[in-house]
Amino acid sequence: MEFFENIISLLNDVLWSYVLIIVLIGLGLYFTIRSGFVQFYLKDMFQVITDKRAYLGTGTKKGTSSFQAFAISAASRVGTGNMAGVASAVALGGPGALFWMWLIALLGAASGFVESTLAQVYKVKDKNMYRGGPAYYIEKGLNNRSLGIVFAIIITFTYGLVFNSVQSNTISLAFTGEYGIHPSISALIIVVLTALVIFGGVRSIASVSQVIVPVMALLYIVLALIVLIMNFTALPEIISLIFANAFGIQQVAGGGFGAAIMMGVKRGLFSNEAGMGAAPNAAATADVSHPVKQGLIQALGVFFDTLLICSATGLVILTAGGFVGSDADGIQITQTAFSQLIGDWAGQFIALAIFLFAFSSILGNYYYGESNINYIKESKAYLFAYRLVVLLMVIFGALSSFDLVWALADLTMGIMALINLYAITRLFKIAKLALQDYRKQQKEGKDPVFYRNAVENEDGIECWGREK
Repeated sequence: MEFFENIISLLNDVLWSYVLIIVLIGLGLYFTIRSGFVQFYLKDMFQVITDKRAYLGTGTKKGTSSFQAFAISAASRVGTGNMAGVASAVALGGPGALFWMWLIALLGAASGFVESTLAQVYKVKDKNMYRGGPAYYIEKGLNNRSLGIVFAIIITFTYGLVFNSVQSNTISLAFTGEYGIHPSISALIIVVLTALVIFGGVRSIASVSQVIVPVMALLYIVLALIVLIMNFTALPEIISLIFANAFGIQQVAGGGFGAAIMMGVKRGLFSNEAGMGAAPNAAATADVSHPVKQGLIQALGVFFDTLLICSATGLVILTAGGFVGSDADGIQITQTAFSQLIGDWAGQFIALAIFLFAFSSILGNYYYGESNINYIKESKAYLFAYRLVVLLMVIFGALSSFDLVWALADLTMGIMALINLYAITRLFKIAKLALQDYRKQQKEGKDPVFYRNAVENEDGIECWGREK
């Protein structure tokens, strides 16, 4: 097992130190400039998230609502990355890791817009639902089904299996640290609850996520804000420390500068998923009148995740001392920080909160795998087998080490992100034409409606009619 972990660590060092950091930041800048800073269309984002207009105004409701699709993707975004991931980033990369998290969110939101807009453009009908995502726009937009299948396999493995082991691992650590509950008991509870929901299908996932995510996010943010308000006199010094560590000469000389960047980008990507190719699977299910509407909603999700929730966690941890070099694992650092600042009861609250966050993430992650298995081949036997393996990986995660499950997650999400970023770069022109069409109709005072002849190449676009 040690040899296996060393190989994964070596691959991660190469992937994240020399490849993905450059690609993620570089393409984020490219999409930001070429789209006219689309991720800052905040007014539009808040308008479209409540859009309940049926598909092309026919009055026949298909798929999920914009808000439900947002909630499914948020269910996956809002989880251990916000609480355990941020903690490990600060402990290993120092305060400067927070700055690089912010940067990857601000730039990555443009990538998130592009991938989710493309998911809408190339979505397909599935009875009374829609489905889509990178595998679909790779096949239909790039005319490359083989690469689409490769992506579908990787995302199913990454989200349905590896990421779900990360979620259950975090729940297990939180309950072991706070209540002394044995990991096997945690594994049993999680696997039973997961089985009850995932055999209910996507609508069950959407309904559960729609209720859980806003409530748990609001409670956690409120508690974090209360902690920060109680310690507001320390915040200027903490903000200064973040920027000093992000760019400081001492950090560059000591190698901490590189650690801050790598941990900030890795944990930022794990948390907000911008450009990774996960959120488009949920975005494609939405019933909207124009693909750009869902692209804007998913970009908003990146800000919601990183600039609000991740920042709240990071600032609380730094207020409590930062725990750089701590022997504690992930979520236990966050629990200690809250307990230290406002009392032991906070550790119990965090244990409950992380259970809700991580459980909702398991549901969102599961859906990404289900959607992509259906892309490869619609088979009840395959789907049933996938569900069983998901449950096994939930158990594996709860019983495994923190370092192993996170190393696996870093490796698989890095490979997945590279394939998706290649695809959306090739298809960026389609997303840009859709955005231009959206803005044109807005200026004419219309509620934008998309027709496939708004883009130059209509090949592969199935769910959108042609303007007469």
